[in-house]
Parts: sequence; structure tokens; C-alpha cells
Amino acid sequence: MVKLVGISGSLRRGSFNTALLNAAIANQGDGYSLVAGSIRGIPLYDGDLEASDGIPAAVEDLKTLIAAADGVILFTPEYNNSIPGVFKNAIDWLSRPSTDIAKVFGGRPFAIAGASPGNFGTQLSQNAWLTVLHTLGARTFSDKRLMVPKAGSVFDGDSQLIDAAIAKRLSDFVAAFAAFAGANASSN
Repeated sequence: MVKLVGISGSLRRGSFNTALLNAAIANQGDGYSLVAGSIRGIPLYDGDLEASDGIPAAVEDLKTLIAAADGVILFTPEYNNSIPGVFKNAIDWLSRPSTDIAKVFGGRPFAIAGASPGNFGTQLSQNAWLTVLHTLGARTFSDKRLMVPKAGSVFDGDSQLIDAAIAKRLSDFVAAFAAFAGANASSN
């Protein structure tokens, strides 16, 4: 069984990316499990805080979850044509201390998906993540991309995915990534 972790890069209660992650969890296929990790509770990175208090518990919890996974899917919003600061901050914390980079990221398969109310479905944010993940030594999944544009029309008022075509694309994306992560799991 391939173990996947999905992380939404938004803290907003009505986040399209959290809704997309939840839809992926609710409709997972055979041969893999997908659980949600959370960036909630991770403070702004501050080297002085790290030096005085160590790594925050929310960061350690997420590191542990990722280290036990065969692959990770980042469900990223796009803010001002790039990576959301709160999500990048969480990844920065996950890379501390630098001796943990290999344990969390090194060779681990990562995929990027995203939903946006705009017309481009987080394309620029996803592209910006590639440099960050490459720098950290992650193995990025590039066989498929999942960018959900006009997300306000694919989710209902209760954040349920109501667009059958998007649901199929999401299912296919996660299944393909699970196969990729499973094939590359031994190198983690």
C-alpha cells in the first residue's frame, strides 16, 4: 500500500485547495492511502525562535508524517502569481535543521496540484514550487499536472466537488502519482 500525504497551502476555512484535498481523500482509489497533513499552527520562521525553542511541535508532527510517506502532494493556492507565503513558510520550517532536509525531502516524490478562482488554475504557483522542491532534493512528479481554474464553479457551498470532469482528473492525477511514488519509494 502506497502511503501519500496531501497538504493544503491555505489556512482559509473555505479554501478551494483544502476542498480539493478533501475530495481526493474521499475518493481515493485502490493501492494507496491518502491522508491530510496540516500547516496550521506553524509560526513564521524565525532563526532566533528556532535557536531558543527548537522546532515547533506542529512542524515536527508534519515532518514525521512526511517521513513515513511514500509521496507528498502539495495542494497550492496562487497568491499574486506565486507561492503563498504561509505555505512557503511551512516548507522553510520543514527544512530546519538543514540536517533534516534529506529525511523530509531527499528523493521523496512530490506532486503539485492547485485550484484557483482565476482562469489559470495555479499554473504560476506550481511552476514556482519546482525550484523550491528541486533545491530541497525532492523528486518531482511531472507526468500529469492538475490545475483547476474557476474553482468557484466546481465546488458547491459546502466545499464539495460537484464537477464530474474535475473529479475524474483529480482521481487520475492522484492514482498516477501513487504509482510514481510507489515505484520510487525504495529510494526515500
